[in-house]
Amino acid sequence: MPITRRVAMAAMAASLTLPTRAQGAWPDRAITLVHGLAPGGPSDITARIVAESLSRRLGQQIVVDARPGAGGRVAAGQIARAAPDGYTLMTIPSGHAVSAAMYKALPYRTIDDFAMISMLTDYPFVLVTYAESPVRTLADLIALARSRATPLLFGSAGNGSLQHLAGEMLAKTVSLPLQHVPYRGSSQAITDLLAKRIDFIVDSPTAEMQYIRAGTVRALTVTSKSRFFALPEVPTTAEAGLPEYTFGSWQGMVAPAGLPAPIVNRLNTELAGVLAEPAVVERLRVGGNNPAPSSPDEFKARIAADIAKWTSMVESAKIERI
Repeated sequence: MPITRRVAMAAMAASLTLPTRAQGAWPDRAITLVHGLAPGGPSDITARIVAESLSRRLGQQIVVDARPGAGGRVAAGQIARAAPDGYTLMTIPSGHAVSAAMYKALPYRTIDDFAMISMLTDYPFVLVTYAESPVRTLADLIALARSRATPLLFGSAGNGSLQHLAGEMLAKTVSLPLQHVPYRGSSQAITDLLAKRIDFIVDSPTAEMQYIRAGTVRALTVTSKSRFFALPEVPTTAEAGLPEYTFGSWQGMVAPAGLPAPIVNRLNTELAGVLAEPAVVERLRVGGNNPAPSSPDEFKARIAADIAKWTSMVESAKIERI
C-alpha cells in the first residue's frame, strides 16, 4: 500500500476516534455548578454538599457559583445558552416549573433548553405561624380565617414563587380569601412573621427548620402524603382534614440541552452514588432535605407534571400571570 494512502487511512481512523476519546477524557478541568438563588440559602447549601462529594468522584474541582436574580430565571437563561460540554451545570428548584406556570414569557424553554440529569432532593412544604399565635392546628387557622372580617395575611418569597402559589392553593382549597404579601426572599417574610405583621407562611422546611427548632415559629402541618422525617410530630394536611392540599417540592441538576449522553449518564450514576453516601444523607437531612435521585427521564416527567399542576391551579384560581 502506498505510503500516502496509509497515512490518509491512519488520519481518517484517528479522526473517527476523536469524539470517543474526548468524551472519555471528561472531565479534564474544573466544572462550574450554577444556581440562581441567594448565597448561603437552602439551594446554595444543597449545591455545596452535593458538589463536594461529586468533585471527589469525578476527580475535578466543582465551583459553586450563585447567580441570584428573578427567582433563578436569570441564571437559567444563562445556562440555557451555555456550551453543552459538561463543564457548566446547574441546580434548579421546583420554582423552575412554577415560573413556567406563572410567567407569560421566559428567556428560555423550561424543558427543551435543558438536559435533565437527576433530581437531588424532595420535601414537602410546611405551614407555620408565629409562636405566640393562638392558632395551634390547621383547623384553627381555617376557623380564624372564617371568623375574620379581613383576610389573613400570608407571606412569600415573592410574586410567582412556589410559596405564593402554595398560599393561593390553600385559599382556593378552603374557599376563603387570603391576602398575599410578597417579599424579596423567604428570610424577609420570616422576619415579618416573627414580628407578627403577617399571619402565616407556607414554605420549605430548609427555610423554616431553624425557627421551628428554636420555637420561634409553630409548624401546623406538612403538605406531604405521609409524615415528614424531619418533623415527625407535625401532622400531614390529610391528617389535619385537608387531603386535597398535598404537594411537594424538589431540587435537581440540569445542564444545557445537547449534553452528550455519555456525560449525562456518568453524572446520573455518580449523583446516585453521592446521594447514597451516609455523610451526604445526614447533612442533607439536617436541613430538611430528603435525598431523591432519579433517572433523567423521571426528572423530566416530574417537571412536566408540576408545570401542568401549577398551570391548572393558576388558571382555576384566576391568578394573573406576570
